This record gives sequence, C-alpha cells and structure tokens, in this order.
Amino acid sequence: MDLHKQEFSLDYAGRTLKFEVSRLAEQASAAVLGTYGDSTVLATVVMGKKDKESSYFPLTVDYEERFYAVGKILGSRFVRREGKSSEEAVLSGRVIDRTIRPLFDGRMRRDVQVVVTILSYDEDDDLDFLALNTASTALAISDIPWAGPVAGVKIVKKDGALIVNPKNSQIAEGATFQIFAAGPKDRINMIEADGLEPAEAEVLTGFEQAQKEINTLIEFQNSIVAKIGKPKQKIVLAELDPAVKEKMVSFLNGKLEPAIYAATKMEHEASLAKIAADLNEHLRADGVDEKTIKATGDYLEKMISEIVHSGAITSGKRPDGRGIEEVRELHAQVGLLKRTHGSGLFIRGNTQSLALATIGTPGQEQTIETMSFSGKKRFMLHYNFPQYSVGETGPFRGAGRREIGHGALAEKALRGMIPTKEEFPYAVRVVSEITSSNGSSSMASVCGATLALMDAGVPIKKPVAGIAMGLMSANSEKDFKVLTDLQGAEDHYGDMDFKVAGTKEGITAIQLDVKIMGLTMEMVKTTLEQARKARLQILEVITAALPAPRKEISPLAPLIMSVKIDPAKIGAVIGSGGKTINGIIEKTGCIAIDIDDDGLVYVSGKDKETTMAAYNEVLAIVKDYQVGEIVEGNIVKILEFGAIVELDANHDGMIHVSELKDGFVKTVGEVVKLGDHVRVKVMKVEPNGKIGLSLKAMGKV
Repeated sequence: MDLHKQEFSLDYAGRTLKFEVSRLAEQASAAVLGTYGDSTVLATVVMGKKDKESSYFPLTVDYEERFYAVGKILGSRFVRREGKSSEEAVLSGRVIDRTIRPLFDGRMRRDVQVVVTILSYDEDDDLDFLALNTASTALAISDIPWAGPVAGVKIVKKDGALIVNPKNSQIAEGATFQIFAAGPKDRINMIEADGLEPAEAEVLTGFEQAQKEINTLIEFQNSIVAKIGKPKQKIVLAELDPAVKEKMVSFLNGKLEPAIYAATKMEHEASLAKIAADLNEHLRADGVDEKTIKATGDYLEKMISEIVHSGAITSGKRPDGRGIEEVRELHAQVGLLKRTHGSGLFIRGNTQSLALATIGTPGQEQTIETMSFSGKKRFMLHYNFPQYSVGETGPFRGAGRREIGHGALAEKALRGMIPTKEEFPYAVRVVSEITSSNGSSSMASVCGATLALMDAGVPIKKPVAGIAMGLMSANSEKDFKVLTDLQGAEDHYGDMDFKVAGTKEGITAIQLDVKIMGLTMEMVKTTLEQARKARLQILEVITAALPAPRKEISPLAPLIMSVKIDPAKIGAVIGSGGKTINGIIEKTGCIAIDIDDDGLVYVSGKDKETTMAAYNEVLAIVKDYQVGEIVEGNIVKILEFGAIVELDANHDGMIHVSELKDGFVKTVGEVVKLGDHVRVKVMKVEPNGKIGLSLKAMGKV
C-alpha cells in the first residue's frame, strides 16, 4: 500500500527536525508526524462540520502521553494503562494552547481540536519544542482558518553562553536561566521561563535569541505550506447586524465610561451588569429578537475594550484610577494560625492569597512516576481557586488546568530559593488559598508562599515576590502602554498577562499569555523594566512583615537529625523485613526513619528526646570500632578463656584471659564478674566483625 509519504527536514541545533505527512490519521483535517532526535509525536487537527451555538471560539488542545513511548508499563497494580493526564502533560498542553489560540479569529464558532500524541520519547529531550512545532505545522497545512504558523524554542544560558535546544543532560544543573519562548514571525506571544536571579538585561538577550530561532523555524514551516498546504475554508464569522450595533451605540452613549472607571472590581462589575441588563431591555422593547440580544455580548465587550485601550494609551487612564506604573495597596502578615507550621497573608488590592506551609519528614516527599519522570519531589506548592473568591457559586471538582498551571508557576518561582536537602532535610508543602481575586492571584501566591515559608522557619535563600503586567496597544508597534500590577478588568479587556517573579537581585520565573499576535522586543524590554520596580516595592512590604526566616522551625513540626552511613550497612539498619528499623521506631517512639540509597539516614521525632534516642540506635548499628579506641560496656558473659562485653545493642567484644590483667590469671572470675561495667581498649577488629578488647591495656593509658 502506498502511504503517499512526504518528508521535510531541517538541521537544527545539532539534530534533524523532520516532519512527515502521509495517510497516517488520514481522516483528520491534517496530521503531521514530527521527529527530533529519537523523539516522535503525532499532531492532528480537526475542525467541526458546522457552527456551534456558543458565545466563544471552541478550541481544545489535548496533549496525550503514552507510556509505551519510553518502554514502560506504568499505572496502578490493577490498572496498567494511561489515566488522568499528569501535571506535566497538562502544562505542555497549555504551552501549545496559549501559543496558537491568539492566532485564531475569536468570532469563529466551529469546534477545533488539536491532539498531540507522544509516540516515542528520548528522556534527554524537551518535548515542548517538538510538540508545539509539529502542532503548528499541522494547523498551517490544514484547511482550518488560522494566522500561523508559530514556532517555539528553548534557550538556556549556562557558563556565560546561550544554548539553543540543549538536551536535558546538558542543563541538569547550573543554568543561569531557561526560556521556552514561542510566537509568530517577529513576535513572542508565549513564555515559560525560570532562572537563578539573572538581571532583566541578561534575560532580554535570551528573548532576542529566541526570536531569531522562531523566525528560522517559521520559514521552514512556510516552505512546507507552500508545497502541500490546503486552501483555508471560508468560515462565516459571528457578526452582529449593523443596525443592532447602531442601536447599541446610541443607547450606550455616555453610559459606559462612568461604569468602567470604578474604584473597585465589585463596583465595576455591578455597574456594567446593570448597563447590560438595561441594554437588553431596550433592545427587546425595540423589537430585537432574543437570539440576537444574546449575541450582543461580544460587541458590548468590544466597545468596552476600545474605551479601556483608548483611555490607557492616550491619557494613561486606568479603570481603577491608578497611574500606569502604580501598584495597588499592599498588605503582608504572618503567623495567622496556631496549628499550622507557617502562615502568610498577602493582599494586593482585591487579590488575596492565604498561604499555609507544612514541614514534613523525608518520607512525606511526593513520589512521581510519569512518562517523563520517575522520582521524588520534596518541595510542593499547590494553588486553590474557589468560586467564592470571585463572588460566584460552583462545584469543587479538584485541581483543573488553571489550578495546576498557576501552582506550577508559583512553585517554579520559589524552587531555586528552597535550601538543599543536605541543608534542610524536610519535605515542604505550601498551599495558596485564593480568598479573593482581581488579577494575578498566581503572583500573589508567590508572595504569600514566601511569607508562609519564612514563618515556618524554612531557611529560604532570599524572599521572592511576583507581579503581573498588562498591555494596551494600538495598531502601531510604538503606540502602547505597559500597565504595572494588572487587575481583572485590564486582563479581560487588555492584550497581555506578563507575570514576573524574582528576588531583589534578579528573576526566578516568567510567564506570558497574550490576546494579540505577540510582543515586540521593545514591549518585552519595557515590561521587564517596570516589573522590576514593582517587585522591589513588594519585597519591601514582605520583609517589613518578616525580615528573614524564623531561626527555629515550628515546635509543631517534626525534629529531624541526619547521618551519612556506608550504603552497604543500609540492610543492617532496616533488618529482615524491616524488623530492625520498625523495632527502633517502636522502642523510641520516633515518627520515622527514612533512608536514601546513598546512605543518608533521616531520623524524625516529635521532640529532641525521642529523636536522639532513635538516632543513637542507628549510630550503634552502623558504628565502626577502631583499634586504639577506648569503649565502655557491661560484662554479659563469662567464658573459660575470657569475658564478653556488650558495647551497644548490636556489637560486643571479647576480653581474652590474657588481656584481663598483667601476670597469670587463674580464672576469669577473679578479675571480672557478670554485670560489671568496664572501660576497655579496642585491640583488634577482624574482617568478620569480631572485636578484641583489653582491660589490662587501660592501666597503660
């Protein structure tokens, strides 16, 4: 059978990027098999056959991991198949969605679904590069109306040099920053970045390099489109009757601006809701049918957006009356709750994050087993966004894409400031409860989490703060205003949500979403400069509430003592079937004893007494006695040729009759008796563990 295979290749960053189009998935609108190195993904795009009754463009992006891609059989003991998407898959799907969505006409009402399936995966690769570029190529060659292509690339700075699309092993540690940036030609419209406090100017060089690489990859995609691209379908866009538009403009004349420019979110929303209700009644009385009235929402939103844009660009006017670079009122507080290990409340305007920190034993680290990662995670940050935070009702259904994405961003912003396991051998979990939201609750979570961690006594390296920046732009590249401290209305009607987190010295995380085609480098530079000023202002408020981490951890948290042992002795500490280690826990009353494969032992207890008792038990098991060492113990057995001394619970030694005292010894009992406590010197330690002791040598000490 002829599969009509067509292949397109580009030598890129030391490997071959190959796109293959054939009869594979031939019933989709378009399908592309993308390969880079040893990793392969299948990207398919499908558009529905008819328009939906919807008030928004129905786009879905699904990122499907397959365990066979890495030769693993994963899942629970009883369900050996893929289930709910991992957090990594959700985040990768969001990267694709956030990049391609701004290039669709929002007036489309046809279902569009993009599915990326991972078929083969080299765990040394970053799949986001391959997945995004393959999905873009599929959309570009399809008949689906779209303003792409787009491209994405990873830029890493390490040892002073920028590296394009490095393998994971090349950047295992020590990178100054990592950027994944994407967008159409000459624009960046999506960013995921983290860093070890690089300066803004340094990060900007990474974006400039990324833009060059994006343009190269788009040229490659355009060459494919020129050869096999399908003509785009002509789709009827949701458009309101011009006569109805005129009725709306006439009725709303002079009414919108007072409602838009309100001091608080609640006043803003209430005023606009009343105007919308009055408008609907007016149109209804004027004979407009209900279906059309329902469709007026988009045009009303457009009218409000134009007012918000014009006010910001022409006169620096913002909905809540602030200046362009003005941060809303700030509040920071710690130690709110008595039984939590650490708590912090951070408020910025109407946005509130109540963050709670919990310190646990090493055994409470999260065990993760996914297609791309198997191991443990000791720092976790989780984000909850209940409906009441925006004055609405709704069910609680666990973490969705929003909660996962916002939590991951805040976690990334703080991860580099968490002490190493050797410095602080605890598992750490922070939960940010958003109790009120009006813009950038993820960056409020960074601030709240910093407060909670310091309140719990976690010795973070430096406090971290975050701020979200907005944009109002006109047709001209030069005609724009960057808004410091983005609030809800500006996010809804504006052009971008550019989040920047960092310390006083530099950046730790960046995330960008846009509603326009993308940002120019001038826009990116301006945003970073304004964000730095705001971050420093917020850090002053945080450190005024608590200047540094508390010197002691919460008395409610477990006490941990650690010791490094010979890995060959791990078995002795654990014992057959865990008998020894469980016996120590039961005997001493400690909470847990956790052992890493490299021999690091962590003993956890509720207080110093129980922790020390268990710690000493472990030391006794693994102790290596040295020749010449002075030790103590009780005589536990008398033999004809010597006496046995119990040195600890796991070691004993023998004093041979010749080592009891100088001169002739008729019987052992004339020198020592059962139960005597003696101080002796270690004379020999045999390979089989037998220890020879001397009592007479003590007279010469």
